[in-house]
Amino acid sequence: MSTRYFTPKLFAFLKDLAENNDRDWFKAHQDAYEQYIREPALEFINDFAAPLKRISEHFVADSRTVGGSLFRIQRDTRFSKDKTPYKLNTGMQFRHIAGKDAHAPGFYLHLQPGECFMGVGLWRPETKVAYEIREAIAENSATWKRASKGKRFTDVFSLGGESLKRPPRGYDEDDPLIEDLKKKDFIASARVTQKAVTSDHFMEDFTDNCKRSAPFMKFLCEAVDVPF
Repeated sequence: MSTRYFTPKLFAFLKDLAENNDRDWFKAHQDAYEQYIREPALEFINDFAAPLKRISEHFVADSRTVGGSLFRIQRDTRFSKDKTPYKLNTGMQFRHIAGKDAHAPGFYLHLQPGECFMGVGLWRPETKVAYEIREAIAENSATWKRASKGKRFTDVFSLGGESLKRPPRGYDEDDPLIEDLKKKDFIASARVTQKAVTSDHFMEDFTDNCKRSAPFMKFLCEAVDVPF
């Protein structure tokens, strides 16, 4: 049986928050945040645990209210010139059990008015880990091409993220895969419409896209020596 998790009121709340990004407004509207964003997101995370386990038992859908898959709505403003207190999106990450932060391989969902997408991969790994991935791409180029450029994957996902301006140390600028080897982020994303997010088949669509990304995620996991 299909379930509708999110409604247009999620996007209406985030739009209003963008226009009233202060603590007093948020406190006055916290019940709406709980009802239209936090509770549905935690339910989605909880229900995604079973299909995620069928894709890989090494990733976690954690519906704990603190420290789980749902990112906090509060921004960390300690080192930022922008002191607005709240994020303007709802973010969920389903991380690898070996990872403790957003720099681990994972599946990601970003909900924001006019800017919804899902992402897969490994964002901004430390230098040593990035070189492990580049070495895996260079040594297993055929597997990498199938994983990142195969039709089932590219019908939905596009590689993205930031790249080095010059080839990384040890790699030739004439290498056929140099643009992939120059990447600092080993991620791919897929746009999602608000209509899709608020449909009663969004869980099925999201799960299908995660399945499509499995070879890509498997490659990255093996490259950094964690199980898939």
